Amino acid sequence: MGDVAGNTAKAMETLQRIAPQQPDLLIFPELFIQGYPPRDLLERRWFIRQGCEALEQLRGFSTRFPGTALIVGSALPNAVDGPKGLLNAAVCIYEGEQLFTQAKTLLPTYDVFDEARYFDPATEIKLFDFKGERIGVTICEDAWTDPALADTPRYAIDPVARLAEQGATLLINIAGSPYHLGKQLRRFTLMQQHARRHKRPFVFVNEVGGNDELIFDGNSLVFNAQGRLTCVLPFFEETVRVIDTAEAAAEDHLPEFDTMQSVWRALMLGLRDYVVKCGFKRVLIGLSGGIDSALTAALAAAALGPENVLGVSMPSRYSSPGSLDDAAALAKNLGCDYSVIPIETIFDAFLKTMQPAFGSRPQDITEENMQARIRGNILMALSNKSGSLLLSTGNKSEMAVGYCTLYGDMNGGLSVISDIPKTMVYKLAALVNREREIIPHSSITKAPSAELRPGQTDQDSLPPYETLDAVLELLIEKDTAIGDIIAQGYDAAMVKRIARLVSMSEYKRRQAAPGLKVTPKAFGIGRRFPIAARYGW
Repeated sequence: MGDVAGNTAKAMETLQRIAPQQPDLLIFPELFIQGYPPRDLLERRWFIRQGCEALEQLRGFSTRFPGTALIVGSALPNAVDGPKGLLNAAVCIYEGEQLFTQAKTLLPTYDVFDEARYFDPATEIKLFDFKGERIGVTICEDAWTDPALADTPRYAIDPVARLAEQGATLLINIAGSPYHLGKQLRRFTLMQQHARRHKRPFVFVNEVGGNDELIFDGNSLVFNAQGRLTCVLPFFEETVRVIDTAEAAAEDHLPEFDTMQSVWRALMLGLRDYVVKCGFKRVLIGLSGGIDSALTAALAAAALGPENVLGVSMPSRYSSPGSLDDAAALAKNLGCDYSVIPIETIFDAFLKTMQPAFGSRPQDITEENMQARIRGNILMALSNKSGSLLLSTGNKSEMAVGYCTLYGDMNGGLSVISDIPKTMVYKLAALVNREREIIPHSSITKAPSAELRPGQTDQDSLPPYETLDAVLELLIEKDTAIGDIIAQGYDAAMVKRIARLVSMSEYKRRQAAPGLKVTPKAFGIGRRFPIAARYGW
C-alpha cells in the first residue's frame, strides 16, 4: 500500500513478461497503482499526483507492446465537480493512449470498507469498443448487488446489468475483495450468476496479498456466457495467466478446497506480508507450552522459515514442568531457536517493591498481571535488541472477553490469531499435526491455563470454550440480541456475563496489536464500538 513506484514497476514487468504470448488485454486489480486500501493517503495531494505520473509512465511504456491493452485500477482526480474530488477508477491504456476510464459506482461503507470517505461515485456507466468486443468494466462492489447478500447494502443501481443492457459482449470486474471464512464460495456464486443472468463472459480479477489486517486471496475467475468456468486462478498466490474468453469450459462449480487449509494459508500469507512489508526478517514469540503460542509459532515457521523464529520460555513459580517441556519440544520440532529466561527473581523483586503500597491486602489478579507484564517487558526488550517483530498469541475468544493482560501478553507488533476462536485453534493445530507431531500432544489435550496461580485453568473464569465461542459468534458476528440467544437454550446468567465482558473489554482491544482478519467480523477496523458507554444487546 502506498508504493506507487513499486506497483507501477510490477505492472511494467508483468507486461514485458507476458508480451511474447501476445494477449489482447492485461488486467490488474482494483487500485493496483496505489495498493488497496491506501486509506488516508488518498487525502494527500502529493500521493494522488504520484498516481497520475505513474499512469503517464505506463502510457509511455505501453508503446513498446503494440496490440496489448492494460486495464489497471487507480485513484484519479474527478474531472467533474464532486465533494471528494477523487475517483476509484479502472483505466484502459493502449499503445500510448488512455483509451477509456470507468469510475466505481457503488462505494461500500460497511465492515472494513470506508470508500465514501474518499471517493465520488461514477456519474455514468459506459462501454468501450476494443478489437471487436464491447467491454464493460466494473469495480469490486459494483458486482455485489444480489438482494440475497444480507450483510451488504441494498443498492438501487446494478452496474453490471446496466452494461449488459447497453450491449456489452464481455464483462470485467477488477477487485480488492478481502478474504474471510465463507466468502470464497459466495463470491464465486455471485460472479457466476452475473455471467448466467446476462449470458456474457465474465472476468473477475482479484488482489493477492496481506495488507495490514486484511488478507486478499486472489482466486480470480473467468466464466463463459453460460456461467461455466473457463479459468480459476489459485488461492493466496500471485498468478498471471493468459486465457481465451472463447475457450470451452469444463466446470460449473468452484473446485473443492479444505476450509481449515484456507484459513491456514490466509494466516500464513497475512503474517509473511505484514512482517516483510514492515521491514522485518525475524519474529519473536513467547512460548508458554500452550496451544495458542504453539500455533502462532508453527504459522511463523511455515511463513518465514524456522531459522527466522525465536521462541522464548519465561517460567515462574507457577509454571508446570510439563509446560516447559512442551515449549522446548515445540521449538525442537519446528527447528526454531529457543531460549529460557526465568522471571522468578524479577517477580519476587516486584512483590517486595510493591508490598509497602499493597499492605495486607490479599493476592489477586494484580499479582497475576504482574507476571504477564514482566514477560511482556522481556519480550519487548528482546525485540528491541534483536530487531525482531514480537508476535502476540491471544485468540479471539480471549480478546472478546478480555482474558488477556494489557502491556503483558497483549504486547506485540502483530496479533496473528486474534480472529481465531479457541475452538478453531484446536482444528488448526490438528491440521499442523496431520503428518507428524509438531505441536506436542499434551499442549492440545491439557486444560488451557495461563499458569499465573496454583492450579489455574481458563475454565475457572470462563465457560467451556465450545459454549463461549457459540455465544460469541451470535453476539459478535450475527448481532443477535441477548434475549434471542437465551431463547436458543443458553443459560441466561452466562449469556449476560459474556456480553458484559465483551463490552467491558473494548478498551483493551482498542490498544491491541493489529490482528489478521479471517472471520466475517473481526476485532479491528471493521468493528467500531464506544468505550465509555452503557448499552444493552
